[in-house]
Amino acid sequence: QVHVVESGGGLVQPGGSMILSCAASGKIVRENAVAWYRQVHGTRRAVVARITSGGQTFYGDSVEGRFTVARDNAGNKTFLQMNSLKREDPPVYYCGEEIDDGVGDWRSFWGQGTQVTVSS
Repeated sequence: QVHVVESGGGLVQPGGSMILSCAASGKIVRENAVAWYRQVHGTRRAVVARITSGGQTFYGDSVEGRFTVARDNAGNKTFLQMNSLKREDPPVYYCGEEIDDGVGDWRSFWGQGTQVTVSS
């Protein structure tokens, strides 16, 4: 069984920075892309940043230039460095990983989410 856990959320002032971490554990044969999403209450999750197993990155328009995604393949960890945080940045961040847990194909595994509150 695979588990994905986000960590690093909390309270930050407008304009401040925070680093989120995403760790996968369990039966992991292969890891593919990892993506960070965030969700406004009542809406669909939107991709914030995505990184492939080869290190290629993609960013959503609203975070381009402010957020950076990186991964440590050896440790099955992914990081999201968030700078210049704004009050209007949605508060809950989720990590989703594409993992082969032995079935020979990619499956998506999600964390429970971590809360980031931007407030003075």
